[in-house]
Amino acid sequence: MTRADLAALLAAADVTDVDIDAAMADEHVRSSAYRQVVSAVAEGPRGDLDEIVVRVFLRDPVNVVAKSAVVAFIDAVAPTFSDSAGFERWAAALAPEFEHLATPTEREFVRHRIHDWTTYLAIASGEIPAAADLATTSNWMQSLLASESTSLPVLAALAESGSTKKIRNAAQNRAGSRQLRDGR
Repeated sequence: MTRADLAALLAAADVTDVDIDAAMADEHVRSSAYRQVVSAVAEGPRGDLDEIVVRVFLRDPVNVVAKSAVVAFIDAVAPTFSDSAGFERWAAALAPEFEHLATPTEREFVRHRIHDWTTYLAIASGEIPAAADLATTSNWMQSLLASESTSLPVLAALAESGSTKKIRNAAQNRAGSRQLRDGR
């Protein structure tokens, strides 16, 4: 990544309080700048800037910083979608960029995170996934669903076959919540 890449990204995201020279020299400063970019861009309209953000993140010379920034961007953008189909289209448009992650493991991690969010958004819009589909989500997503979902069938499935005891207990407790049973 060049200084010009970072400067252009910050300008496009309207992030003005970053010392570009310090960010170029220190991955911690750069990572903080990326978080500001994610915050600024994620809530805005989806478009060409998303591809630019991912492309610049992936040019970072430190692989873990690049992957972390991309995952943070996915995590921030996904909840802005009202349905899984829109998110899937967005992710598919960026898929060629995600293939530039440094290792197969990183690429698989991002693909799995997209799968997790697709499942989450499907549930949020009222779909009930098969237990086998829930089983393919990460522990992170199962934990998120166990703590946030209001779908009794999803909570029941996680209570029965969540990947950890903590997830199973959280889902069981939430499913037994009087507020959920009474529809509040």
